[in-house]
Amino acid sequence: MTGVIIIAFVAVAAVLAAAVFAVAIRRGSSPGTPSPSRVKRPGVDRDVYATVGTGAEQPSDEGEDTPIDPLAARTEVDEGTYDVTRRQFFNRGIYGVFGLFLAQFGLASLAFMWPKLKSGGFGSKVNAGPIDTILDSIYTDDGRVQPFFVPAAQSYVLPFVGDQEASSFAGLPVVAGGLMALWQRCVHLGCRVPECATSQGFECPCHGSKYNYHGEYEDGPAPRNLDRFVVDVSEAGELIIDTGQVIQTARATTKTAEYPQGPSCI
Repeated sequence: MTGVIIIAFVAVAAVLAAAVFAVAIRRGSSPGTPSPSRVKRPGVDRDVYATVGTGAEQPSDEGEDTPIDPLAARTEVDEGTYDVTRRQFFNRGIYGVFGLFLAQFGLASLAFMWPKLKSGGFGSKVNAGPIDTILDSIYTDDGRVQPFFVPAAQSYVLPFVGDQEASSFAGLPVVAGGLMALWQRCVHLGCRVPECATSQGFECPCHGSKYNYHGEYEDGPAPRNLDRFVVDVSEAGELIIDTGQVIQTARATTKTAEYPQGPSCI
């Protein structure tokens, strides 16, 4: 956008300079002096005009009209009439430049209000990587769970252990390849919810909402479970997180993950 604005400025300046130069060349003389072509001399005899101002007597026969003095017959042009073309030119130039600024501002505003999502960024489908690699990094040596964080999707990827159809996620496309993607955003007021390795859950430091490792509500002012995204498995065995589709679920009445499994972090 910056490059387009610079090019537009240069183009407008060039047009204005060329127009001013053309007007100056066409007019030729100084702005205050009208050219002879602007003076009307109707009915002037060339011989009579040549004798004006020389002191020679003009022929005057009875019955003939007295010759008209060409200087007395000229039409005076006031300064306002003489300069009207230049005034119109500069007025139109100002209006044109102002219109160009308005058009650029409108385009910039439209681009700001209509953003384009980058491929693979938040709001689109994000490839979290091979499922086998994710599973290897999730489980620690002592058998505890460590969430796999995907920054581009703002998600914690965790394994879902248990019967999905008997949980509050029955029939929802939130588990694929044994994994689910929880949005890191607290459903209370939107704070980022960090993991708590000791309690094996998520605990919000802002207002104390707590969730187990399946994102199910445990405690605090949160109105529901953690939100989660639709997930799928690609043909190459990779986990695809669709951050454009957010799934909300009510507080679980039957929990599918144990919480807490140790001291709380808040």
